[in-house]
Amino acid sequence: MKKSAAEIIREYGPLPGIDRIGGVTFDGQHVWLACGDKLNALDPASGKTVRAIDVAAHAGTAFDGRHLFQIAEDRIQKIDPDTGRVLSTIPAPGGGGDSGLAWAEGTLWVGQHRERKIHQIDPQTGAILRTIESNRFVTGVTWVDGELWHATWEGDASDVRRIDPETGEVLERLEMPPGVAVSGLESDGGDQFFCGGGGSGKLRAVRRPKRG
Repeated sequence: MKKSAAEIIREYGPLPGIDRIGGVTFDGQHVWLACGDKLNALDPASGKTVRAIDVAAHAGTAFDGRHLFQIAEDRIQKIDPDTGRVLSTIPAPGGGGDSGLAWAEGTLWVGQHRERKIHQIDPQTGAILRTIESNRFVTGVTWVDGELWHATWEGDASDVRRIDPETGEVLERLEMPPGVAVSGLESDGGDQFFCGGGGSGKLRAVRRPKRG
């Protein structure tokens, strides 16, 4: 397993009116931040929030190319980002203990915080398709280039780790500085991750290591 210090490229915030960030996702243009009773869209170039959707947004957030998915207590809401309307809901596998959320391979991947698990679920029904075990509290989850990464946050220690999606084996760890937590996690599809900063109200961009 490779281990290195996380390289923080940029820090956004604290952002006005945002005291906590849960889920994080990226639609190719804006970073969406789950902030309790709102989903806020941030322009990563300017660092400014450009719009908000009034919707329960407690934990993980995902984007499938068209719709946003948002954990709200014990359910996952499918949201039209243009209108802000909730189109449908499915039960969340953790019944309220859910954390990160990602979209990959036509399915949703849901972090189970204290259960130390990641579930792959059917986005239509919420049925669990498979489960990967972790050995740390799981927060954010993201896929990029066929790699599964998730964030951990236990005590005052946090890291971002790449795991084998079949076995759950940890392949690589990026350790955050002491006291810097990662709540939501999302890749920009390229060489950086967006990391929600929990109760700090900050968002951080962390460099994704190159392969090879």
